[in-house]
Amino acid sequence: MLVIGLIRENKVPRDSRVALTPSQCKWLQKHFHEIKLIVQSSETRCFNDSEYRQAGIPVQEDMRECDLLLGIKEVPFKFLLEDKTYLFFSHTHKEQPHNAEMLQQILARNITLVDYECLVHEDGQRIIGFGFFAGIVGAHNGIMAYGKRTGLFDLGRVYQRKDYRELIHTYFGLKLPNIKIAVTGSGRVAHGILDIMNLMDVKEVEPSDFLKREFDYAVYVNLKGADLYVHKAGNPYEREHFHSHAHEYDSRFKPYCSKTDILMNGVYWDHSIPQLFTMDTLMQPGFRIQTIADVTDDALGSIPCNIGDASFEDPVYGVDKKTGKRTAPYLETSVDMMAVGNLPNELPRDASRYFGEQLIKYVLDDIRKGGSPVIQKATIVNKGSLTDRFAYLKNYVGQA
Repeated sequence: MLVIGLIRENKVPRDSRVALTPSQCKWLQKHFHEIKLIVQSSETRCFNDSEYRQAGIPVQEDMRECDLLLGIKEVPFKFLLEDKTYLFFSHTHKEQPHNAEMLQQILARNITLVDYECLVHEDGQRIIGFGFFAGIVGAHNGIMAYGKRTGLFDLGRVYQRKDYRELIHTYFGLKLPNIKIAVTGSGRVAHGILDIMNLMDVKEVEPSDFLKREFDYAVYVNLKGADLYVHKAGNPYEREHFHSHAHEYDSRFKPYCSKTDILMNGVYWDHSIPQLFTMDTLMQPGFRIQTIADVTDDALGSIPCNIGDASFEDPVYGVDKKTGKRTAPYLETSVDMMAVGNLPNELPRDASRYFGEQLIKYVLDDIRKGGSPVIQKATIVNKGSLTDRFAYLKNYVGQA
């Protein structure tokens, strides 16, 4: 019997998403009798305890009988149970400083950690994630921020709506001004952004037209890898080569800085990948971008003026174009930044359903059958030891 537990989100601020919904838990137990599911009681989860009980899933505090524990965000180390297998977004594989102590505790407690973010197909595409709903909420918030900045229209917050269907209804009758929006990326985040672009009736144009023309209606351009990066030696852009040798490439985004009103960023970034533009570019008189929705939200990452997270409650801040310092939003001398680490939490029930479907389809069946190469590659720690694939984290956790 494989006992799976859905743990309560204890990281502050607390997230209300969950890895499996009540109906998904019910389906799993009906179709796989060798699986037992337990839910840890939570007052903040988007599906409440009674909804799980009604689905026939026991709700309790003690999770020690579980073999596999499923969460969403990082687990504060005082809640980590020894000798268990965890799946959650650990935010450690890029050596994020704020999570080093958590990973140290995972090692010390003989835990196995599988990171959702590291579950990828052979071509490097992520298998599971909340990116689509991050894109939806991030695009909405970006347009909302531009409306507040200019006073030309007014959009409310996503979390004030019951679900995605109700959110769509708020766009009826919305007429955007003749703005130009650059959308970067080709993955789930970008797909979510593009969904909102289409719902808001923003027209897609080609990169050459975007750079050469002005329009009397709202337009967007979707910039993917070859549009954004160029090989320093003039070699053709190749996706796999880029992800293995990103330091050999330069950004091609700079011409868009003087042609874009809103930037919606959905590209993957790590330290070897060039930034889309520099702070020096932002400080130039021709820098036109007024609002940036950095949906992938890497501080000082692909967007250099992302100087830290805003909050769920107040998702937009300003960055002064002369000093690069954080300011209040919507000032004439600033660029507005929308950068929030848990955007899908504004549509938690929809996002959880979407995530759970992927988890069942691509991950849990492999775990039920004893594992797979995909899961093995996403295992950062195996029974208290860093796996070979993640041995580079030894300095990060103080083992060097």
